[in-house]
Amino acid sequence: MSVEAASFKAVQPTRALKRSERSRLASFGLHAALVTASLIAVFPVFWVLVTSFKPDARAVETTPKLVNESSLDNYTRILSGEKGDFLAWFGNSVVIALLTTVLSVFLSATTGYAASRFRFPGKRSLMLSFLVVQMFPFAVLIVPLYNILLALGLQGTSFGLVLVYCTTAVPFCTYMLKGYFDTIPGDIDEAGRVDGLSPFGVFWRLVLPLARPGLAVTAFYAFLTAWGEVAFASAFLSAADESKTLAVGLQVFVQQNRTEWGHLAAASILVAIPAIVVFYLVQRFLVTGLSSGAVKG
Repeated sequence: MSVEAASFKAVQPTRALKRSERSRLASFGLHAALVTASLIAVFPVFWVLVTSFKPDARAVETTPKLVNESSLDNYTRILSGEKGDFLAWFGNSVVIALLTTVLSVFLSATTGYAASRFRFPGKRSLMLSFLVVQMFPFAVLIVPLYNILLALGLQGTSFGLVLVYCTTAVPFCTYMLKGYFDTIPGDIDEAGRVDGLSPFGVFWRLVLPLARPGLAVTAFYAFLTAWGEVAFASAFLSAADESKTLAVGLQVFVQQNRTEWGHLAAASILVAIPAIVVFYLVQRFLVTGLSSGAVKG
């Protein structure tokens, strides 16, 4: 290399990093922060799983151990009915959650489509009322909803609880689906009407298949609303053991003088499994549905 080339290379400025690039130190710090946050989020769930295999006497210790007389006894006693009628609670929760999901998605889809495609008197007031309903905490709604169910003769029934859950799920799901329907071109509706489809036929045969990501998100939200809820289920279902849901049934493990931590942890793991399964089924639609539904409100 000549002297001129060497001197020219020496005076060249160091290449500046682009915005999309990070230094090694910044990349290491970012990954370390992500790993730390992941461990913080996963550790409580992991510890509940570990506790679920321990007997109640070993579940809470001054010097906790990862494995201490661990076995499947907690799960066996719960599933066999020795510690409450778990299978009946599970069946009640499945029925209530599925009915809430189907009814909420149907009402939200039809309402969101009407608000997205049609102009009618009271449209803005309707959407505003959905937004206002979301601002009230559950504790404020228990008494008026109780009186309404009592007047309808639905107090203490599973269908009454489904209607209560719909009052929570439908407003949010309607806003979500309206935003998603806004992203679907209106030319599809016009093409369907030209082919002779009715307005409901356009909605059912053309628009809904295109809105599957949004429907998956709202279905997942409605399912979770009904699956793990405690306050409404405790207030609106009868005290009979066979009519309880899973979230309410877990209270039998929390007694006045002692808490059966091992059985409670095992039941919590069993309760989480259906929610994990539903999430696995709809996970490929979640990102698309959430981002598309947030484009327009």
